[in-house]
Amino acid sequence: MEELRTLARHTGPHGELALRLRTGPDGEVHELVVDGAFAMDSRETASERRLAGLVAEHGALGRVLVGGLGLGYTATALLEAGAGRVEVVELEAALVRWAHEGVTPQLGALATHPRCRLHVDDVARWIATAEPGSLDAVVLDVDNGPDFLIHPGNAELYQTPRLAAALRLLRPGGVLVVWCQHRTPQLRERLSELGPTAEEVVPVEREGHRLEYALYTVRADPSGTAIVQP
Repeated sequence: MEELRTLARHTGPHGELALRLRTGPDGEVHELVVDGAFAMDSRETASERRLAGLVAEHGALGRVLVGGLGLGYTATALLEAGAGRVEVVELEAALVRWAHEGVTPQLGALATHPRCRLHVDDVARWIATAEPGSLDAVVLDVDNGPDFLIHPGNAELYQTPRLAAALRLLRPGGVLVVWCQHRTPQLRERLSELGPTAEEVVPVEREGHRLEYALYTVRADPSGTAIVQP
């Protein structure tokens, strides 16, 4: 039999956030639930690891911005791949607090890692105000994608102006990587207007169902030519 225990819960302006521990025959699994809907767990982290792999393959493991803390697996994979500095921007202050409190071992290790810094902020605002050319990679692992949002306020992040702003933060040859819960042709089209875009599908088995997460990668011009304004 499985046991489900809530480790932390918070209700604020962005809704309810709960961090749970599920214990069963296969061991312990941490779950993040947003407004009563399952967001992610520690059982399946292949797509998070692949996000870091794409950044590494493009030689962009310098200073990396990660939009969205989640359970910490994306940022941890980047650090393990050798990222020089990881800036994690998370809207939910409670989630960052739980990381500093070490509510889960994964979040606790990330909060104390010397090459990682956790920021409480809206990543769309961060992108709009950060210094152009100051990053090697931007990884957006914020929501499910533009057509299946947990938080409607994240819609702006997937629009052309904000995507173009994210690309302008990159040094020549840097990469923007966006996670989506499934293939999103409209997003791919928007990104393709800004630069060479690749789509990669990460198949995942969850509770007997096959899911296909989609990762979109856009590389900044290696020559340093400015991104065309949208």
